[in-house]
Amino acid sequence: MEALARFGFELGVLKRIRRAGWWQAGVRDPESVAEHTARVAQLAGLLAAEGGADPAKAAYLALWHDTQETRTGDLPHTIKGFVEKPDPRAITAAQTSSLPGAARDSVRDAVDEYESAESPEALYARDADKLEMLLQAVEYRDVGVRNVDEWIASATKGLQTDLARRVAEAALTLSSLSWRVR
Repeated sequence: MEALARFGFELGVLKRIRRAGWWQAGVRDPESVAEHTARVAQLAGLLAAEGGADPAKAAYLALWHDTQETRTGDLPHTIKGFVEKPDPRAITAAQTSSLPGAARDSVRDAVDEYESAESPEALYARDADKLEMLLQAVEYRDVGVRNVDEWIASATKGLQTDLARRVAEAALTLSSLSWRVR
């Protein structure tokens, strides 16, 4: 049980790691990786439910998609060409090496399925990651950050399912404040 507690402390680092790419857009205090992950998991579950897949599984895959950043930090896209992207499976294997078998296998299987991007749940989880970035960009734009078009374009281009594309189109026609109860 000590290994689970230690890993829990490691996961807490995600609350303190900021999403680094947003600094390049001029955001002074970007959301943390943990904040990003929470909305990704929620969106993954919703997309999967609407798409006829398992929402709990999609949300679980999404929960683990960036946990490797406790070891690497959040690496912005501008590293391409300078630094090779670390292998999420290898990092997860190291992170979970001391966990009890069922917990270890659960995390490793989730990361492997997410990275393989073959199951409907993995596709929805991956699309949720892109949609979350798009929603965050719209939110930043609505509070005056001007340099978000690159993030919106990247998120939109990366979507794999028609359902996620339709959500993105809807999001781009709304203000981020449109959700408020009227």
